[in-house]
Amino acid sequence: MSDIAIATDRSHRRWQSITYFISAQRGILLAIAIFAVMFGLYGWKQEVGLTSNIINTAANKGALLALVAMAQTIPVLTGGLDLSVGMIFLLTNCLASVIVNGDPLMTSIGVIGVLLVGLLCGILNGVIVVYGRLQPIIVTLATSAIYFGFAVVLRPQPGGSVNFQLADIMTRSYFSIPVSLMVLVGVVLFIWIPYKRSILGRAAFAIGSSEQAAYMSGVPIAPAKILAYALSGLLSSIAGLMLTFLTYSGAAKVQIGNDYTLNSIAAVVIGGTSLFGGVGSVIGSIFGAFVMRTVGDLLIVFDINPVLQPLFVGMVLLLAVSIGSLRLLRIKNKVDLYR
Repeated sequence: MSDIAIATDRSHRRWQSITYFISAQRGILLAIAIFAVMFGLYGWKQEVGLTSNIINTAANKGALLALVAMAQTIPVLTGGLDLSVGMIFLLTNCLASVIVNGDPLMTSIGVIGVLLVGLLCGILNGVIVVYGRLQPIIVTLATSAIYFGFAVVLRPQPGGSVNFQLADIMTRSYFSIPVSLMVLVGVVLFIWIPYKRSILGRAAFAIGSSEQAAYMSGVPIAPAKILAYALSGLLSSIAGLMLTFLTYSGAAKVQIGNDYTLNSIAAVVIGGTSLFGGVGSVIGSIFGAFVMRTVGDLLIVFDINPVLQPLFVGMVLLLAVSIGSLRLLRIKNKVDLYR
C-alpha cells in the first residue's frame, strides 16, 4: 500500500474509533452537556457569581443524590429496580445520628456499623429477589417499608448528634475541591471500577442484556444479583452517612426517602442507563443527579415556586424515559442495542 493509502486507512480507523466512543458514551456525554448548560445558567443568575461557598453547597447537595443514584444504577444494570434505596438512605442516616459520635475509636466503629447495616439491607434484598424468585420492584417496595419502620424506631423525632470534627471535615473544601466530590471520586475508583471489571460485574451487564442467554452461557446469576443489591445498600449507606455529616442529625421522614428514590431513578435515566438493563454507568448517573439538583436551584434563582419542583422533576423523568424508549421503537432486533 502507498503512504497515502496507509494514512487514509489510519484516519478512517481513528474516525471510526471516535464515532464508536461517542455512540457508546452518548448518555454520559448528554448528561454532562445538560448539566454544564444548567449549572452555567445557575451561575450566571448569581449576583456574586460562582463563589467557592456556592459551589461547595451545590456539590454537597448533589453528592447525596449522586450516591443514591449510583446505588440505584447497579441493580438497574441487572434489569431490576431498587425502590428501597431511599429508605436505606434514611435508615442509615438515623442510625448514624445515634452511633457515629464520641472519641475517634467509637466514631470509627459507628461508621463501620452504619456501612454494615446498609450492606446487610442490600444483601437481604438480593437474597429475597434471587431465592424467592420475586420481582425486584415488589421485594424492594416491601423491604423499604421495613427499613423505614426501623428508622422511625431509631428516630421517632428528628434529632441526634454526630462527631462534629469529622462532620466539619466532610463538609469543607480543600484546594477549592469539595470533600463530597472527593468522596464521589473515591467511590468510583475503589468500588465502581473494580466492580465493573470483576467477573460478577460483567455478569451483571450480561444478566441485564438477556438473563436467559446469560444462564445458558454459565454466568453466575445468583451471586451477581446478590452482589448488585449488596453494593446498592452499601452506596445508600454512604449517602446516609453524608447526610448525617451535613445536617448533624437524623430524621425519619418518609417524604425524604420517597423523594430520593424517585429522583435516583430520574438521575439514572438521564445519565444514559437503560431501565431495561445491560447498558449504563454510574458516571452518567452522577451527572444525572447533579442535573436533577440543579433543576431545584434554577427554580429558586428564577423566582419560580419551589413547590412546583416535583412537577418539573416528573416532566424531566418522563422526557428522559421517552427519549430512551424512542431508540427501542426503531429497533427490530434487540441485538442491535449492543452494537
